[in-house]
Amino acid sequence: MGRNILHISLLVFLLSLFSINLAAQPRIAVLDFELKDLTLKPGVPEEIERTASVKPMLEEELQKSGYEIVTIPMDAQIQATSGVGYLFDHHDIAAQLAQKYDADYVIVGRLHKPSFLFVYLMAHLVDVKQQRLVADYLSEVKGGEKKLTRKGVESLVVKVNDTFNGLK
Repeated sequence: MGRNILHISLLVFLLSLFSINLAAQPRIAVLDFELKDLTLKPGVPEEIERTASVKPMLEEELQKSGYEIVTIPMDAQIQATSGVGYLFDHHDIAAQLAQKYDADYVIVGRLHKPSFLFVYLMAHLVDVKQQRLVADYLSEVKGGEKKLTRKGVESLVVKVNDTFNGLK
């Protein structure tokens, strides 16, 4: 009987450590990425579609890494911005928006297309409470295939994980 109590106590202890670790993960809001297309043929439907796919991919990959995703409605994001690139350039305003939805951090992103051959996934990680930029990420994607875009998103998540590991 004593061994059973010891095993149960050990199991309860381990489960409590696991739940504390889960609770410690930051709540992250991801805003819709904006397209900044500098090519001679900007705004083609394929690039608009690819840009729209980045946020859901990023949320999915962040969830796989254990982060809690906070949803900010698109109309709230539109209302908070004063134009293309505004939230990307104004970390305080992005933080104020995310704070309304109880996020700890917000990721503000841009798909920057300087060429037909590649794009950059650019993302800012903003601390909501301090209203400041914590990290600036860049991931190059060569080609327009969905699997290549996902690889770029996965690269961003590795960088986000590295940032949070460095903050501990």
